[in-house]
Amino acid sequence: MGKEISRREFIKVSAAAGLVLAAGDILNGSGSIVHGAVRIPEAEKVTITIVTDNLYDVTVPSVKIAKRYMIRPGEPIVNWGLHAEHGLAYYIETVVNGSGHSFLFDFGTDFQSVLRNMELLKIDFKSVEALVLSHGHWDHQLTLVDLMKAKRSMFREGIPLYLGEEAFVERFVKRPDGVMSLGQLKREDVEALGFVEIREIKEPTPIIPGAYATGKIEMVTEYEKGQPPLVIKRGDQYPQDFFIGEQGVVFNVKGKGIVVASGCAHRGIVNCVKQAQKMAGVEKVHAVLGGFHLTGAKPEVVHRTIADIKATHPEYIIPTHCTSFPAIAAFAKEMPDQFILSTVGTKFTFGG
Repeated sequence: MGKEISRREFIKVSAAAGLVLAAGDILNGSGSIVHGAVRIPEAEKVTITIVTDNLYDVTVPSVKIAKRYMIRPGEPIVNWGLHAEHGLAYYIETVVNGSGHSFLFDFGTDFQSVLRNMELLKIDFKSVEALVLSHGHWDHQLTLVDLMKAKRSMFREGIPLYLGEEAFVERFVKRPDGVMSLGQLKREDVEALGFVEIREIKEPTPIIPGAYATGKIEMVTEYEKGQPPLVIKRGDQYPQDFFIGEQGVVFNVKGKGIVVASGCAHRGIVNCVKQAQKMAGVEKVHAVLGGFHLTGAKPEVVHRTIADIKATHPEYIIPTHCTSFPAIAAFAKEMPDQFILSTVGTKFTFGG
């Protein structure tokens, strides 16, 4: 009964937040979110577990807020073998008013390996209250349907899947030898599962207590202009894909400030942070974690990104996935006190 009451109250809070946003848009007269219109409930603790990422290194020690995956004495040595890939998946937990909640954010590419990682990391599928997809690229969604099928008995009926506009469209990349498909998450495949409720969002939206999706991320910086080789098909044309529905996730950690988690940040990690500050009405940035999509970026773009992130004075900066090795190295050099290396299996704990 306690859980049912908690869920009912959460729905009421979510609805109220939606009304506030709608009223803010009307009062603002521009269709944009009024500064501070969303009040994200403060979380006593936020824990982000890296289920899969581009790097796994068993020799990297725990440090500060980062607890690395370690096998227990007596366990078979094969359990050291977490899987890394060109993909990203998180298991995220919040504690709000003493109550724990959790959701999955992105799902990686290799089903068998991601599932094995989850089992080794002892992910509690029965506790998962929601699913979030940052965007429709294969390296974030490819395992989603298979994972839901494999663990059908453990996921709750009607579990919501939050995603933005155009999450279900086929995406492409331009190469010298032509345009290549990057695959597609199909709506009918998700609907066929029978127990997942698709929720397409455009505005800041509560996911679980203490966690909000960003809604549409405004592209306000002069230099974060997306990646021209990444395209989308419209009619018989292939214009640049600006990922208009890409979602980040924002947390407000008690006494610390906001934590911003991205999938790829195709719309720019600085833009994502600015969106988070605006929607939450909180300037203080505690941590920025996620893919920053600086792969192939010109050095001046990397330098400007680092400068603007430094200007927000985060206590921690944790680049993952598609940030690229040169950009990760640059962050480590320019922000040595804030930088923490992401590895598969790491639990990052904020607050608590």
